[in-house]
Amino acid sequence: MDKGYEKEKFETIKIKTSVVKRFRTYCRNISKSQSMTLYHMVNFFETNGISPEDDLGDTISALKGQIIKRSNAVIAIIKNIEKIHHKPTTAILQSLFEETASIEKESDTLFDFGTPTLITENEELTYYKNAYYRSQETHNQMKRETKELLKKVKYVKNNFGIGHYRWNITTDTLEAYKQKLD
Repeated sequence: MDKGYEKEKFETIKIKTSVVKRFRTYCRNISKSQSMTLYHMVNFFETNGISPEDDLGDTISALKGQIIKRSNAVIAIIKNIEKIHHKPTTAILQSLFEETASIEKESDTLFDFGTPTLITENEELTYYKNAYYRSQETHNQMKRETKELLKKVKYVKNNFGIGHYRWNITTDTLEAYKQKLD
């Protein structure tokens, strides 16, 4: 009995006598029941996506031999490429890396900034306080100058259209303000 199929009943299908004889001989050769042989055949065709009418050409063992030969040929080609192309390229890249390493060593000696001096927390705090006060003073001075500039702005009413503002300062004063901003 076939394992897993003991409780299933048998069905009959009509097959030509010559085909049945050939099929039964094949089943005896592989030591399987007729049902399981047919099941495995159908499963093979469905799994591999081929039709029984398709001609695979050579046998599978011949195809396997051809694949092994092609694989060996591909391996030989890759080894040849490695010898001819990769080794010289690797040597060139290695020499470039050595050259850049020597250039970096030279540039390190050109830009030696020395060792930084360490300061205490109080000195650092004093430094940042003074910087804050200087920025505040600059800000306040800019506010005062802006207020002085705004005092020199006058509104002029046009007879036709809308009015506009006029800045009453000399060109020398304007140039002096530009220089302060720069």
